[in-house]
Order: sequence, then C-alpha cells, then structure tokens
Amino acid sequence: MRTKAIRIYKTGGPEVLTWEETDVGEPGPGEARVRHSAVGLNYIDCYVRTGLYPAQLPATLGFEGAGVVEAIGTGVREVAVGQRVAYATGPLGAYAERRVMPADKLVAVPEGITDAQAAAMMLQGMTAQYLIRRTFPVASGQTILVHAVAGGVGLILCQWAHHLGARVIGTVSTQAKAALARAHGCAHPIVLTDEDFVARVKAITGGAGVPVVYDSVGKDTFMKSLDCLAPLGTMVLFGQSSGPVALLDPAVLVQKGSLFLTRPSLFTYAGAREDLIATANDLFSAVRSGAVRIEVNQTFPLAEAAAAHTALQARRTTGSTVLLP
Repeated sequence: MRTKAIRIYKTGGPEVLTWEETDVGEPGPGEARVRHSAVGLNYIDCYVRTGLYPAQLPATLGFEGAGVVEAIGTGVREVAVGQRVAYATGPLGAYAERRVMPADKLVAVPEGITDAQAAAMMLQGMTAQYLIRRTFPVASGQTILVHAVAGGVGLILCQWAHHLGARVIGTVSTQAKAALARAHGCAHPIVLTDEDFVARVKAITGGAGVPVVYDSVGKDTFMKSLDCLAPLGTMVLFGQSSGPVALLDPAVLVQKGSLFLTRPSLFTYAGAREDLIATANDLFSAVRSGAVRIEVNQTFPLAEAAAAHTALQARRTTGSTVLLP
C-alpha cells in the first residue's frame, strides 16, 4: 500500500522536510496499521530533524499521532480494527497518512476526546503527568517555577499544578503569552525580556526560593534556574529548546544548596505498557474532568510541516499544534 509522509534524507533546517509517497506494509505479529487523522507537533521533532537526536536516515519524523486502527497482525490483543487510538512514545514515523507500529504502544482514546486533542495531548500531556506526579510530585501549597509556561507542555502542566493547589510562577517571551498563561492558572507570569526571573522568583517567595523548577528551555535558563531553588530543591531539565546545557561540575549542586538534578524522558517513564496505560489514563481523567483543557491553537496540513517547524522554533506558537494529513 502506498501512503504519503514527511521524510528527511539529511539533517538540517525545515527545508530538509520532504512530502513524498512511500510504502506502508501489512502489520506483522504484534503490530497494527493506523490511519492517522491528526499528528502532534513537538520540539523533539526539531531535535531529530537537526540531528541533535540521531536517527537512521532516511527517516519519517514524528513520535505522536491519533487515528483509527485499519489492520492488526497476529497475536495483537491491545487494540482492535476500527478502534480510535493514540500514541506518543514512538517509534519514529508519525508524520505520515498511515503507518505500521507496535500495538503495545497504542492507547485507546475514550469518548469525549477528539482525535485532534488526542494527537495534541499525548506526548505533551503525558510529559506533564510524569513531571508533576512522579518526577517531583507537586503538592497543594507549594510554589513552583515552570519555564516556557505558554507552550504545549507548559500550559498543561500549569493547569494541572494549579488544580492540585500549587502556585505557579511561569516564564514567557511576550506579554501576550503572559496573558495566556495567566488565563490557565499561572499566578505569576514573568516576561523574560522585561525582568530578571531570578530576582522575581526571590521576591515572590520572600527569598526562600522554590522546591522545583521545570525547565524545557535549557541553555538560556538552566544556570539561573539553579539560583531559584530552595535548599534541597529539584532541578528538572526535560528539554533544551534554546540549546544544550554546558557540562556541569556536580560541586555546583552542593554550593547552591545540595540540589537534586534530573534529566527525565517520557520514553523511560512510559516505557513499560503498564506505565503507559496508567499515565495516559491519568491524563484522560484530568482532561475529561475539566481540570486540564487541551487547546489546539494552531493547525497545519501535514504536507506543510516545514512551516509548522519554522513557527515552532520562532516561538510563534502557543499551546498545542497539530498536523492534519
């Protein structure tokens, strides 16, 4: 069977993305073929495109999508033909009209959640889930710092933490994004071009600092984020949209208050199927209860993925972006 997909033959800028026909076969044992109705756009896609995260070339980009199961191979018990499903933990290959993938990576999408929402929420939402429920369990009464709070993970994490009773300080790049963050439960949005976020965090917390910083920005915010932490605080680095962080002498963590540092990944936290199902179900419950709103603020045709990548890297997007086959 022929399908269309976004492929890369070399790493580089958005211009290396090509829209072309390719083959999609029948599912083998333990596999399912999915017809996509929506594909999620995530910063990790840019990392693969540029070569920061190596992939075997040629490759079809994308880790996240939603659609309908068209066919299953022998031994598949996780999903059935005709079922709506979504996924976010790979393998690579979501930027396609159809694909074959391991059935145990698919999760059934419940009623009340659209395919576009599912494609937008799986990677970003499950990332937010493990960050605030497992990496550093956020509790009522805590004050936390979230960088890029108006982005895809940021808006979900902000809403969820607010629902749990935490006070969220969040950094953004514009006043418009500050207003968006505030509307989603961010008590103290900080526009990075207008003020120093370390000084503002210290002022908000009365000099105490915060118990946790969630940082997906990396190079531009990492070291100053350490100065925002209270003694024994936890630095959670889960992305690097501004570039990789320089090598760190562990002694710095001692000097700044016996801090904890972790670099987690959804691919580890949801690597086992039982963890994947538990993480997804917790996310679905939060969305269906209204505690978290999934807002698809931008859509692009899948064929125009290059334009979507350009907008994402230029920080012209807010919330979630979906590519439509």
